[in-house]
Amino acid sequence: MSISVKTEGFNSPLLRKAGREIKKPERVIGIILLALLVFFVFMPLINIFQTAFTFTLSDRRLPQVVLHGLKAIPGNFTLVHLERVFYSDVSKNMFYKPLLNSIVVTGGLTILSMLIGCILAYLVVRTDLPFKKIIANVATIPYVIPSWPIALAWLTLFKNQRIGGSQGWFQYLTGIAPPDWLSYGPVPIIICLSLHYYAFSFITVSGALASIDSNLEETGALLGANRRQVMSKITLPLVMPAILSAFILTFSKGLGTFGTPAFLGLPVSYTTLATQIYSAIRNNLPGDAFIIAIIMIIISGLTIYMNVKVIGARKSYVTISGKGFRSKPMNLGRARWFIFALVMLFVITCIFLPLYVLLYQTFMEVNGDYSLSNFTLHYWIGAPNTIGKSGIVLGEGQAGILRNPDIWLTTWNSIRLSITVSILAGIIGIFLGYAIVRGRGTKLASACDTFSFAPYIIPSIAFGAVYLGMFSRPIGFFPSLYGTFALLVIVSLAKRLPFSSRTGSAAMMQIDKSLEEAGTLVGAGFWTKFTKIIYPLTKSGFVAGFMLSFISTMRELSLIVLLVTPETKILPTMTFRYTEGGYHQFGDAIAMILVFLSLLGIYIIRKYQGTDMAKGIGD
Repeated sequence: MSISVKTEGFNSPLLRKAGREIKKPERVIGIILLALLVFFVFMPLINIFQTAFTFTLSDRRLPQVVLHGLKAIPGNFTLVHLERVFYSDVSKNMFYKPLLNSIVVTGGLTILSMLIGCILAYLVVRTDLPFKKIIANVATIPYVIPSWPIALAWLTLFKNQRIGGSQGWFQYLTGIAPPDWLSYGPVPIIICLSLHYYAFSFITVSGALASIDSNLEETGALLGANRRQVMSKITLPLVMPAILSAFILTFSKGLGTFGTPAFLGLPVSYTTLATQIYSAIRNNLPGDAFIIAIIMIIISGLTIYMNVKVIGARKSYVTISGKGFRSKPMNLGRARWFIFALVMLFVITCIFLPLYVLLYQTFMEVNGDYSLSNFTLHYWIGAPNTIGKSGIVLGEGQAGILRNPDIWLTTWNSIRLSITVSILAGIIGIFLGYAIVRGRGTKLASACDTFSFAPYIIPSIAFGAVYLGMFSRPIGFFPSLYGTFALLVIVSLAKRLPFSSRTGSAAMMQIDKSLEEAGTLVGAGFWTKFTKIIYPLTKSGFVAGFMLSFISTMRELSLIVLLVTPETKILPTMTFRYTEGGYHQFGDAIAMILVFLSLLGIYIIRKYQGTDMAKGIGD
C-alpha cells in the first residue's frame, strides 16, 4: 500500500500571504526605519546604562572607589558611580542639591509659565481684547527664539560688581547694587525660562479654548451658575487635557534645559541636574554623568506616564459636533483698554526689551558704562588689535564679528546644520508617518511610533552626553565620529524625530488610501505614487516638520554643547564660550545674529508655506 503525502511547502497560501504582506511598502519602510531607530535611539539608551555601570580608567583616581571584590580592570561591572552619586561624601553637592535645585526651577517655571500662557490664551480667545490677532502672533515669538538670550539680557540689566565684575543697567541708573538673589540663582532662572516657555501653554490652551462652544457656558449661566462656577465646572474641565499637555511639555523641556541655568546659576555655584551633567563630562566622569542622566530620564518618563494616565482616566467631553457653534467673546467693559495696555507691556517687556538690551550692549566699549560716550562699533566691524578710547586693546585684539572669519565659519555651520537636519527630519517624518498610519494596528507600526517618540523623554544634555560616549570610538561599521559635522547632524536628527514623526503622521492621516489604490490600478509603482500623490498631499507635514526642526536646531545649546569642537562649533555654543569668558559684547552680538537668522528662516518658510506649498498641492 502506498501513501501519498501532499505537501504545499513554499507554495503554502499562508507563506505566499506572508510574502505579500512583507513586501508591502509600509512594511518595508517600517522595517528599515525601525532598524535605524534601534541603532540611533535604543542603542544610546543601552549605552547610558553600560557606561554608568562600567569601570573606566578615569575611575582609578577616585578616592571613593568600592569594587565589592571585583578587580579594578577597565570594562568590568562596577557600582562605583552609583555609590558616588547616592552614598558618598560628594553626593550632596553632586546629586542631591542639583536635584532639589532642578525641582525648584522646573516646578517654578512650569507654574509661572502656565499661569502666564493660560491667562493670555483666555484673554486672546474668549474676550473682546483689542488687536487680538496681532497679540496672538507676537506672543508666539518666544517659541522661535532661544531661551538663553533672555538670560543674557537679564545679566546686562541686573548683574552686580560683586559677582559679575561690572555693573548692570539697574546699578548704573540707580546707583544701587542688585542683591545676589536677583542677579543670579533660582529667581532669575525661573523668570527668564517662564518668559520663554509660556508660549507652549499659550499655543495649546488657546487652541482648546477656540473649540469650545460658548453656548455651553451661557447655558450654565442661565441655570444660575456664577462666573466662577462656569469657569470651574464647564470651561476648565473642557480645556484640562490641553492644560495637562502644556504641563508635560513645559516640565519635560524645563528639566533638561542647560543654557539659562548655566548663565545665571554657575557663577554662584547654583547647579541643576543639567549643568551637573555638563560639569561631570568636562571633568572626565562620564559614569557619574550617566547615572544622573538616568535619573532625569526616569523623572521625565514618570511625568509623561502620569499625564497619560490622568488624561486617559478622564471622561471625554464633546465640544465640536456636526452642529454649528459659536464662540462669543466676553465683554471686558471699561477694563478693556487697561488690560490691553497690560498685555502690551508684558509683550514688550518679555520679547522686545531683552532684544533691545542685548543689541545696546554690543555697542558698549567697556562693560558697566552705558553712556553714549562709551559707544563703539568695534564688536561688529572693528579691525584686529584696535585700541579703544580707554587705552586698552578691545576684545583682546579680536576683530568685530562681521570681520571675523571664525564667526563666519560658525554661522555657516549653524545654517547648514539647521537646513540639513530640517530636510532630513521632514523626509524621515513623512516616511515614518506612512509606516505608522498605513500599518496602523501592527506591532511594527507601534514599535516605530514608540521608538520615534523615545528621544523626547531624554533630556537634551543627557542625549548629547550619550552620543559623545557612544561615537567617541568606532562602533560597528561606523568610525569614530567625535569632532565631525556628521555627529552633530545625527544627534540633532535623532532628537528631532518626535516632532517630525508626529507631523508626518498627522499629514498622512488626512490622505485616503483609495488615492494610492487608484495609482496602483493605472500601473504606478510605489515611488511614482509617493512623488505624485503622497508627497504633494503631505507637503504641509513636511513643511511643519521642517519648520519645527529648523527652529529647534538653530537655537540648540543643551544638545550640542558637549559635542562641538573648534571646527564644528555653532552660534549657540560660540555665545556660551564668549559669555563664559567674560566677552559679553561678542556673545550678545552672536546671540542677535542667531535670533535674526531664526526669525528670517521662519519668515521664509511661512512665505513658502502660504504660496508655493498651496501651488504644489494644487498641481
